[in-house]
Amino acid sequence: MANQKPSSTPPIVQTDTGPMHPGDEAPEGTVGTGEDICPTCHGTGKIDGKPCPDCGGDGYIIEGIGGG
Repeated sequence: MANQKPSSTPPIVQTDTGPMHPGDEAPEGTVGTGEDICPTCHGTGKIDGKPCPDCGGDGYIIEGIGGG
């Protein structure tokens, strides 16, 4: 196992309510949040041919909605 290449897939953090990518503000399904196009890769899911580090290659992030 010493010769394994490091993964190019961005880390996914598992929370009590679901997985999160680095660009997510909250886990999917959290009240008061919604999907938006990833501002880093502009929804393509890729940066320089590799999975986007912020959305994990999905092309979208979870962010808070509303305001006040």
